[in-house]
Amino acid sequence: MKFSVSVIAAFVGLIAEANAQVGAWGQCGGINYSGATTCVSGHYCSKLNDYYSQCIPGTAPGGGTPSSTTSVVQPTNPPSSTFTTSTRTSTTAPSPTSTGTGKQIRGVKDPIYHLYLQETAANLPVMGSEASSDRFIISGSIKNERTGNFLNIQDASTSYKPLKFEATATTTGWALEGDTIVTANGSPYGRQLQFLACNTATSGQYKLYLQTGNSMPAGETCTTQTIHLPCLC
Repeated sequence: MKFSVSVIAAFVGLIAEANAQVGAWGQCGGINYSGATTCVSGHYCSKLNDYYSQCIPGTAPGGGTPSSTTSVVQPTNPPSSTFTTSTRTSTTAPSPTSTGTGKQIRGVKDPIYHLYLQETAANLPVMGSEASSDRFIISGSIKNERTGNFLNIQDASTSYKPLKFEATATTTGWALEGDTIVTANGSPYGRQLQFLACNTATSGQYKLYLQTGNSMPAGETCTTQTIHLPCLC
């Protein structure tokens, strides 16, 4: 009987461990993150910045076989809120493969869970109802199929960068990591995947900023988010 109880306990432990593993491209670490930090087999937890680590396919730096036991150490202190202003020169990052037919871009976490990117009459990007969502072609630039306008990052000295749809593509460093929208390493902003979703006067609509640090717009209620294509599975 003692042997049977031990076997059952070990089996339950294995199930709990498996359930706690993070799937491919899922978040596995970062400041204020309290979820699982162990990736599924064949993936490892890669730190993107102090606020976000992600399970990606492959072998962890330093060699070894990818396994389900790779984890990340959570940062304990946020980075300094001091930022310096620098002049960025325009560079063109290598263009990723085009998504072809336009795709929706969606939120995956409250308060923008299953809200979708769309262009307002003022050419601003907002997350809103799927019924009014736009579709986009991603190939270095992000082009709105409906209007023909391109999603561009605006110059700003703050860590949060305003976004706007314009007739000419001046931001050509957009890319995909799995289904996640990012700026590529070769872009003037480096590899970034965090956005701010901020309340607007319209209920159920949130305007977007690209977030490259940790400062927040004064007087606005915002959350840090990532945005994604529909499930690639």
